[in-house]
Amino acid sequence: MLVLDHIAVLAETLEEAAVHVEATLGDPLLPGGKHEHFATHNQLLGLGGGLYLEAIAIDPAAPPKPYPRWFGLDSFVGRARLDKWVCRVADMDAALAALPMGGRAVKLSRGTLEWTMAVPDDGLLPFDGLFPALIQWLSPVPPGALMDHGGAMFEHLTVRHPQAAALGTLLAPHLTDNRVHFETAQTPGLSAEILTDSGRRTLR
Repeated sequence: MLVLDHIAVLAETLEEAAVHVEATLGDPLLPGGKHEHFATHNQLLGLGGGLYLEAIAIDPAAPPKPYPRWFGLDSFVGRARLDKWVCRVADMDAALAALPMGGRAVKLSRGTLEWTMAVPDDGLLPFDGLFPALIQWLSPVPPGALMDHGGAMFEHLTVRHPQAAALGTLLAPHLTDNRVHFETAQTPGLSAEILTDSGRRTLR
């Protein structure tokens, strides 16, 4: 089963990603860290209910890697935007047997956190990057469960794509979260409705 774990805002720089989130939601992001394997870094925001938001970008201080980064960050251009959603699985091998287009399992760690992430060999997820990235947390408690949400509360996620119906059908046997909606649209993209202290906000 796929369980919504977190959503990710990508940008060409981490500062741009953080500014976009903070301007939209009004909440400051928490320090994150560096992902040595993929030469990226992030900041975080709890969204309640065990979910969180990740702002992520290439780390300019890290040496380049001889393989593609995750989330398609090597080819990411343009404005900061909500660009990825990540689903937690209990057994990565079983998940990839059912959904092999998710990529191959890569074991990762940062500080005390350990996890396995499914990453395609080219770093690019199917459906123009809108297929959910798959993660299996090896740490006893997922980080979202430990994160103070600070007032922002996730409500729902909309996945827009010309083949949204096909994507929804593909995931339906594995994803039962009624907060994830699939909508047919000419331009691929994500949007999240988030309730803040200042009212409901749409993060795109």
